[in-house]
Amino acid sequence: MNEKCNSDAGSATCLDSTRELRPVFGPLAACYFDVDGTLVRTNLVQPTLYYLLNQGTPVQTTLRMGRALLKAPRMAYAELLDRRTFNELLYSAYAGMSEDRLAVLADDVFDAVLRPALYPAARGLVEKSRAAGHEVVFVSGALDWIAERLAHHLGGGSVIANRLEMKAGIATGKLLKPVIAGPEKARIVRDHARTKGYDLDECFAFSDSYSDVPMLSVVGHPAAVNPDRRLALMAKAYSWPRFDLTQTA
Repeated sequence: MNEKCNSDAGSATCLDSTRELRPVFGPLAACYFDVDGTLVRTNLVQPTLYYLLNQGTPVQTTLRMGRALLKAPRMAYAELLDRRTFNELLYSAYAGMSEDRLAVLADDVFDAVLRPALYPAARGLVEKSRAAGHEVVFVSGALDWIAERLAHHLGGGSVIANRLEMKAGIATGKLLKPVIAGPEKARIVRDHARTKGYDLDECFAFSDSYSDVPMLSVVGHPAAVNPDRRLALMAKAYSWPRFDLTQTA
């Protein structure tokens, strides 16, 4: 097996050249991309901190940051055990924020947090998937407002992301179902493919995290992108292709 990975003019070359992306003939297919850690260096906490630090008044900012800090130990523990619980605790910090302000700040969050953190070769991998005739689908634990801006920046695509529950234009701090996290991503990908009439054996999925192994396992072409240690070991054991998007051209 030829295992070599480099980037050229913003595009990534798979380590296993025998499993590179290729046009799919016959049934249409999709490429499912995790976002945080896969396409960008950020995690879910950083956009949340931006929102918390940019409230209407210094008093509001201080109160929200104080409440968030009190939850920090529980969130750290939850992240080790259950990504869904972690997401629910994290997004409870948005309770009381207005829908208008969240939407308005989404552009600032993207410009200040996500765009500078985009991996150098991320755009090339997404464009390569699109050029192969696949639907590009971003599957993210981030909020839909932010994920949609990233999708637009990368040339468009479908977005499956977390959504806050709103009542009278104010966030309750709860997430609407389904919560995009952990094993739930696998069910969501299966449902999306079935709805679109895609053959999962012809679909691709990309992630950096071992927690996304269920999502990677439901498609015919899983790939590890900037993988953590456990995912790197699994990718090696199962001969999954690996991508390094961190390298500049």
